[in-house]
Amino acid sequence: MTPPAETRGWADAGFRLLLDGVDGLSDAELDAPCGLTGWNRRHLLAHVASNAEAIGRLLDWARTGVESRMYASPDQRAADITAGATRPDLRQWLRDSATTLARAMDDLPEEAWGHEVVTAQGRVVQATETTWMRARETCIHAVDLGTGTTFDDLSEGFLTALVADVAAWRADRPGPAFTLTTPRTRHEFGDDPPPTRLDLPLATAAAWLTGRHGADLPALPGWL
Repeated sequence: MTPPAETRGWADAGFRLLLDGVDGLSDAELDAPCGLTGWNRRHLLAHVASNAEAIGRLLDWARTGVESRMYASPDQRAADITAGATRPDLRQWLRDSATTLARAMDDLPEEAWGHEVVTAQGRVVQATETTWMRARETCIHAVDLGTGTTFDDLSEGFLTALVADVAAWRADRPGPAFTLTTPRTRHEFGDDPPPTRLDLPLATAAAWLTGRHGADLPALPGWL
């Protein structure tokens, strides 16, 4: 068993978009706020680098059978990001952590991809899920960096998968009811009828579902 090649491709493409944005920023511009409340760009880059290391720990777990959680605790995760944002080698850490993760994915034995690991949210998943987890991180945070990349710059395949993923996540939680259609998908979620019907472009739907669209659409409970 191996993960779908497309999810690995989305992860790599998102990281290239992120690096393109970073390479166009001065060190002073890294101090500016990003698209995530309370964080500047340094926090975001530290989060992406730390995420690569955390997913690498899951791959170690899948390879060895020895439990290795993504983070020891939510507090430790937050502390790592805060400390990482001050690293003088932040740009290099971002690149090196991604390179190490890519090597771990390349070297993981085929049978290990089917082994179960636990995400930071406590979900038990097969190791194949890690490439999708990384794709979400790199693609969405390339937008959050605030250097001009938008959801319209992400691939249709990724956006279709993201809309399905987040809509399914929301369907398992309380909230206002919606019937959402895009040119490629239709989803229903929420438990507070009657449902509001929305017909949105795919990129707009992805931005809205993940809490990254303006006030002209209905508010949603937070995601992840």
